Amino acid sequence: MRLELDSHCHTIASGHAYSTVTENAAAAAKKGLALIAITDHAPAMPGAFGYLHFVNLRVIPNFIHGVEILKGVELSVLGANGDVDLPENILKKMEVVIASLHTVCFEPSDWQSHTMAIINAMKNPYVKILGHPGDPRYPFDVDAAVNAAADYGVAIEMNDSSLTPGSARGGDRKMMRDILLACAKKNVNVTLGSDAHYMDDIGRFNHVEQLIEEVKFPKELILNYSVEKFKKTICPKI
Repeated sequence: MRLELDSHCHTIASGHAYSTVTENAAAAAKKGLALIAITDHAPAMPGAFGYLHFVNLRVIPNFIHGVEILKGVELSVLGANGDVDLPENILKKMEVVIASLHTVCFEPSDWQSHTMAIINAMKNPYVKILGHPGDPRYPFDVDAAVNAAADYGVAIEMNDSSLTPGSARGGDRKMMRDILLACAKKNVNVTLGSDAHYMDDIGRFNHVEQLIEEVKFPKELILNYSVEKFKKTICPKI
C-alpha cells in the first residue's frame, strides 16, 4: 500500500511557514502524492491571515502540478468550552477542518480542561480531524477523547512534526502510542499529517510510520492510503 496524501500542510499564510501553495504542490508531485490539504492557521494564531483569506480560498485551482488541492484550515481551540477561531459561515465552506491545541491560543492548564477542550471541539460538526494530540504540554484523558472521536466521526491525527527531533511540541511518543492503541480498539480512523511548514517536509511521515509499525496499527484505519476514502470520510460534500 502507498501513502497517497498529506492531510496537514501550511503556507506563508500561516505567518510562520515559508512556502506557497504552488511550491507545496510541486513538492508533493515530486514525492508522488496525489493530494494535499492546505490547512493554514486560523486568525487567532499570531501572524496568521484574517478571515478573508479563508473566504477566498475558492480561487486556488483544484489541481496544481497534477496534485489535488483541498482547501482547509487548522483551527485553534480557544478554551475548555471548545470554541474555535472561525465562525460557522466560513467553516461550512472548508473542505478540511482540523482543530488543535496551541499554547499561544490556549495556555496549558490541567488534564480535565484539556480533555474538555478536545471533546467539546470535536462536537463542532465541521471539525473532522483532531490535530497533533500527544503534545506533552497538554495531557488529557486518551480513552475519553478517542470515545468522543468515535461518537462524533472525527479522525485522530498522527503528526510527524511532533516526533521530529527539535520540534517545539516535543511529542510524547508513549502518549501517541497510547492514542493509536485506543483508536485501534475503538475502530477510529487516523490521518498522517506532516504539518509541513516548508515544502521539503510535505509527505514526510517516517517518524509516525515507525510508530504505526511498532504498535501494528491496522492499515485500514489510516485514511492516507486512499484519496477516495479520505475525501468520503473527511470532506463528504466534495
